[in-house]
Order: sequence, then C-alpha cells, then structure tokens
Amino acid sequence: MKNIIYITFSLMLLATSNLAMALDRHKKDSEQLILLFFDAARVGNNEVINEFIYAGFPINERNPQSYTALMVAAYYGHELSVDLLLKEGANACIEDKRGNTAFMGALLKGEIKIARKLYKANCSYGEHRNKSGLSLEEFATLFGQRKALDSFNKLER
Repeated sequence: MKNIIYITFSLMLLATSNLAMALDRHKKDSEQLILLFFDAARVGNNEVINEFIYAGFPINERNPQSYTALMVAAYYGHELSVDLLLKEGANACIEDKRGNTAFMGALLKGEIKIARKLYKANCSYGEHRNKSGLSLEEFATLFGQRKALDSFNKLER
C-alpha cells in the first residue's frame, strides 16, 4: 500500500512539473511572438505584419514598454505599416504608460504625414493630457511641432 501511495504521489509530482515546464515554454513562445510582431512594426515589414494579422494575432497587443505596433510603426516613420494597421482595425486612441498615443509619437518624431492620418482618428484630444500633465498643444510646442498641429486643427474645421 505504501508503494502505491509513493508511486501515485511521484507520478503526480512528475505531471505537475511537466505542466509547469510546458506553461513556461508557452510563455516564452508567446513573448517571442510578441517580439517578432513588434520587430516587424519597427522595421516596416508589412509582409510579416500581414501574417500576424491573418493568423489572428491581437492587433492592439502591447509590448513590455506598453506600446502598440501602431505606436512603434508611427514612431519609426513606416507610413505603409501605419496604413495597414489602421485598415485592419488598430486603435489609434490607445495610450502608452505615459499617456501618449501613436499620434503623439509621430508628432514627436516629425512624421507629419503619419501624424495627419492618426489625427483623423478623432481620439478626442481636446481635454487630453498625458501623464506629464501636457496638453496636446503643450506637447506639440515642446517638440517644435505646434505649426503642424495647428494645420491639422484647421483641416478639421
């Protein structure tokens, strides 16, 4: 009887450790996929981005820094990637951990064509302040993009 209990307990421990190893492997695979998706956005590889979208990868997934692929593509100036992500339903209004959006990242980097497209997403920036307390106007002024922001505002009127 002792042997049966010992064997049963040993098998349960073995199964539990195998499950833990499998879960850890799954977590590492998921992290690797997220990194690949964001690498594609960073370099503007629309072929890879399309494969992720086709496979059902969550388009608004965040990386460890709290950015979305749309934020990364906008920041790095990949207009075609921004177009693709928006067309496929990426949410331009999502904020990173600092309260900044993809539009603000594009504006910061001087990616005016991309910023114009993202501005049209109507993310209700009127009262928006990022976590540093900056309004959109203050943010644009700080990074030398106030004229661009003013031109976007004129387009909307």
